[in-house]
Amino acid sequence: MRDVAVVAFAQSKHERRIEGYNEIEMMMPVVGELWDRTGLSANTVGFTCSGSTDFLAGQAFSFVTILDAIGPWPPISESHVEADGAWALYEAWVKLQIGEIDSALIYSYGKSSPGDLPKVLTTQLEPYSVAPLWPDSVSIAGLQARALLDSGKATEADLAEVAVRNRGNAKANPKAQLAGDYTVEQILAEPYLANPLRKHDCPPITDGAAAMIIAAGDLARELCERPAWIRGIDHRVEAHALGVRDLTDSPSTRLAGEKAGVGNAKVDLAELHAPFTHQELILAEALGLGDDVDINPSGGPLAANPIMAAGLIRIGEAAERITAGDADRAVAHATSGPCLQQNLVCVLEGEG
Repeated sequence: MRDVAVVAFAQSKHERRIEGYNEIEMMMPVVGELWDRTGLSANTVGFTCSGSTDFLAGQAFSFVTILDAIGPWPPISESHVEADGAWALYEAWVKLQIGEIDSALIYSYGKSSPGDLPKVLTTQLEPYSVAPLWPDSVSIAGLQARALLDSGKATEADLAEVAVRNRGNAKANPKAQLAGDYTVEQILAEPYLANPLRKHDCPPITDGAAAMIIAAGDLARELCERPAWIRGIDHRVEAHALGVRDLTDSPSTRLAGEKAGVGNAKVDLAELHAPFTHQELILAEALGLGDDVDINPSGGPLAANPIMAAGLIRIGEAAERITAGDADRAVAHATSGPCLQQNLVCVLEGEG
């Protein structure tokens, strides 16, 4: 296995609605920041891979136009995944492992504000018996939260504590969309949005973008003083039909964590892509994260949730803390689909 590391990460300032410029203009300064920090360019980086979904743009092959933000001429080696940017990272990581390239640019973006996001996400559901009913994403998450509470594994106060911590952590994150000091009592006094979920249990609708550069071996050390080495990465998928799996557990996350090596050594922090408060509890249990692990110091997706970029951001946030020397070993997680259907786990480490 080649040593591959995250050497640079950048993200936009996340907002409820970005008006006045399109996805290309939203992405350009983010990618430009990486070029400035590494000295690379579209023509010198070995590979480019993006993650997005045409369902947000409402236009087939919309991702092709975003290449204008990168500069695809002269022609570059490029690919795209119809998924969160974390899966674009996985594709690029595989390409580095087989020795075809030594560096890669990964970018992802989501502009959710133009449409009805909870309804758009209904298209992820099983298409024969569930999607035709058009349940929105918040209601589906509410079913999972209710199953968790009825199982006795958590209470509404536990969910509120997750919201309080994440929104409080986000105060130190200049890119966050939502941040502030709250109390459990304040949140429990809110009306239900989709019982048992309240507004603070749910992610904000977010416009935003992120980009990352990974590199192998000596090149990584040239580009970054303290690279965040990817020591393990794996992704697994649950059954599509919600009725055939236990919504209070995430065996795919558990298996991906085992394959990635989460339990091989002490974990300093974890960035979990848990758009809803109850999902953070499910993920932490599946990954075996104890009370000594700092979970979502960035505020997580409860602070900003740009669809198709939030998972890549979790990996980038964890990598940045390793590069800064604030952590030696971190776990990052990305999810996609209803009720934690697809899960990717990445273990990052710094050098002594």
